[in-house]
Amino acid sequence: MPLPQPIQKPKQLLVEGKDQQNFFEAFLDHIHDRSVQVQNFGGVQELRGFLLAFVNMPEFGTVERVGVVRDAEDDANGAWQSVRSALENAKMPIPKHVGQRSVGKPGVSVFILPGNNQPGMLETLLNQTFANAPINECIDTFFQCVEDLPDQQIQRPDKARSQAYLATWPEPHVSVGVAAMKGYWNLDHSVFGPLRTFLTKL
Repeated sequence: MPLPQPIQKPKQLLVEGKDQQNFFEAFLDHIHDRSVQVQNFGGVQELRGFLLAFVNMPEFGTVERVGVVRDAEDDANGAWQSVRSALENAKMPIPKHVGQRSVGKPGVSVFILPGNNQPGMLETLLNQTFANAPINECIDTFFQCVEDLPDQQIQRPDKARSQAYLATWPEPHVSVGVAAMKGYWNLDHSVFGPLRTFLTKL
């Protein structure tokens, strides 16, 4: 489990994994918001332990807002309930709904990717940025060709689609978070509207 980094800002954003940390740091920089410190809590099973360590840090009393972001995977409601349980275990305020800030200090809010109570992950949201572009038809053709082969199946299609898209850029080996830092994703796309609102209200 990653350990919390020293708290340097009153707004803390806790995200799932290094890739999300890179993405959200790039996104916050893109929207010119330098008031938020992004922390990587590791995998979804590590959030509980991370929060216990986080609330016991000497600087925790300076924290005014906490945002928690994780992937829905197959069950957005299950992901939300898992975050609620981890917050309760750490005796932190619990918001009534996803996207809503809790009362008390610190104010806590939660975002389950890709949003709108849908299953998926960060890559699900990222893939929507090129869904209407010609490149998406090329990726569809490639995936169909693979699926038509004997005993072949695309594993984790959202992640695979993101990687196929990144293969068209000058540095095709980068992760989706590093790709955000390099400007490979259109961070102005309308699909990021709810996420942008979540972050600006943090």
